[in-house]
Amino acid sequence: MTVESVRQFLSTYAPDVEVIELPGSTATVELAAAGHGVEPAQIAKTLSLRVKDRTLLVVTCGVARLNNKKVKSVLGGKATMLAAEEVAALTGHPVGGVCPFGLATPLPVYCDVSLRAFDEVLPAAGSTNSALRISPLRMAELVKADWVDVCDVPRETAPLPALEPGRASS
Repeated sequence: MTVESVRQFLSTYAPDVEVIELPGSTATVELAAAGHGVEPAQIAKTLSLRVKDRTLLVVTCGVARLNNKKVKSVLGGKATMLAAEEVAALTGHPVGGVCPFGLATPLPVYCDVSLRAFDEVLPAAGSTNSALRISPLRMAELVKADWVDVCDVPRETAPLPALEPGRASS
């Protein structure tokens, strides 16, 4: 599976989106941000979770953290992270390359509202050195994700809202 399954998915559903492969690892948010020249928040990390008896993916901005109360309220229970071996078996992607595209097993995908702060995000693309650039709205549409609010973004790393034309910041 891995990056080839992502390429196959994209060739069918989004042929204009290209997989970007870098020579070094982009397996962490920090490495990915440095490798692609963006802020860590712009990296779209995919979390593989179990909530009660359901396995699912949550794609969120790179600096966001799951909020247990929100997860319980929105998804119906406490979330636990899957072990690396289970992640690879279910998604077909290694930890550090997990994304919602080209999955080995169909899984429910949720996009956290933190991604909406960006015009473009960079999710992994099935390997620990690949990614792609895509609008969060298009990504959610392609993988039939539901939008949820299950994460918190640290205030000091949250993107500033765009100013309306003609308005100055105070």
